[in-house]
Amino acid sequence: MLQTHEINVRALLDSRPVSAYQKWIIALCFLVVVMDGFDVVIMGFVGPALKDAWQLTNEHLAPVLSAALFGLTFGALIAGPLGDKFGRRTVLCANVMLFGLFTLLVARAGSITEIILYRFIAGLAMGGIMPLVATLAREYSPARRAALMVTIVFAGFTVGAAGGGFLAAWMIPHWGWESVFVFGGVLPMLLSVVMYFVLPESVTFLVHKGRRREIIRKIVERCAPGTTTAASMFTIPLPQAVGDAPQSPVKTLFNGYYRVGSVLLWLAYFLHLFLVYLLGSWMPTMIKEAGMQMHQAAIISAMFQLGGPLGSIMLGWFMDRFRASLVLAAAYAGGAVLLVVMSNAGGQYVLLCAAAFLMGAAFNGGGTGMNAFSSNFFPLNARATGNGWMHGIGRTGAIISAFAGAWMLGMGWNFYTIALALTVPALSVAAVFLFNNWWYARRDGRGRQTGNATTAHS
Repeated sequence: MLQTHEINVRALLDSRPVSAYQKWIIALCFLVVVMDGFDVVIMGFVGPALKDAWQLTNEHLAPVLSAALFGLTFGALIAGPLGDKFGRRTVLCANVMLFGLFTLLVARAGSITEIILYRFIAGLAMGGIMPLVATLAREYSPARRAALMVTIVFAGFTVGAAGGGFLAAWMIPHWGWESVFVFGGVLPMLLSVVMYFVLPESVTFLVHKGRRREIIRKIVERCAPGTTTAASMFTIPLPQAVGDAPQSPVKTLFNGYYRVGSVLLWLAYFLHLFLVYLLGSWMPTMIKEAGMQMHQAAIISAMFQLGGPLGSIMLGWFMDRFRASLVLAAAYAGGAVLLVVMSNAGGQYVLLCAAAFLMGAAFNGGGTGMNAFSSNFFPLNARATGNGWMHGIGRTGAIISAFAGAWMLGMGWNFYTIALALTVPALSVAAVFLFNNWWYARRDGRGRQTGNATTAHS
């Protein structure tokens, strides 16, 4: 008779090097985020061509740019709790297929109303992708490298967004604006099929939900070969919020310990998305209207996105070694300085490209850093909900940014004036993370940020 062998799955993953199987999971998550980044920003790159083709004004373009953002808001709020209830993988695969399908349909749209409808539905599906991917990547990462692994995955967003700029600059003159949506729709649909067959469910989620031991053992063996037997029993510790009994995911977000951190994350992500979406959606149009050529505007905007992967990986590395909240505060303060540089760059194309690249490293890298911060901050039972609600509530900043950009241009503001004005939200994000650091240090000395980044929860 085999002797029962109990394995703490979280401790096992934390104690071992990252296996090839875990790297494969991270790579799949990265590809999902690449396609998500491409689809989220392509309307901003397509906007100028769509304006010319359909004779639209900036006011007509604003609801087209914001339609997906409304969908993203509701999608994130819904998908997080669904992911905590039914599993990260199931909801993620369905969302990827849906956003690909409705992105493809945009290419066949015959009116602004159709585009708005399709982009809204695509946004609903896209809304759940980022929080679920962050959750899945975190749960397959060892605690000592959690921030780096999540930020590597989320670097894919800016890879996709930057690729959208370069592809749009090449595809639109050759095949029209519709071709960008064909590309951005077909690839996610194919990827969702691959994910359905090869992407595993979060092993810690399976243990937490008491799923079949054979399924759990198969995944654990692929992550840590030779560590299990037929008699192995799998456990996962469930650290509770300080002094609180086990709670539902939504109640956890509002209990005595997590309440302030949740609100601060919502505020920071709201300001972050207002900032980066205004720049990402309106920068090509603003730079073109400032007197530059369309291809120059597309390249400068793409450089802003292209800086993101570098910033993401650097910030993830620092967040695993120093206080995560202070690292993020420094990133946004540095980005504010670069906005001042851009506001004084005039028509210097090379300087604008360089400043946009470094600014993208600070802001887009900071956004991926927030996902790592959130994934480490919330406990296992509420992690997808915490990530999802940060995305959903924060998306209102992205929605407002679409109309704010149109209003600023309508008021006669040029790109350089707008860049200077955007230092306000950038510095505000830095202030939020400084306050977060002070609050949790004051509350319990070490808080959940002992040593370096936020202490990993199961």
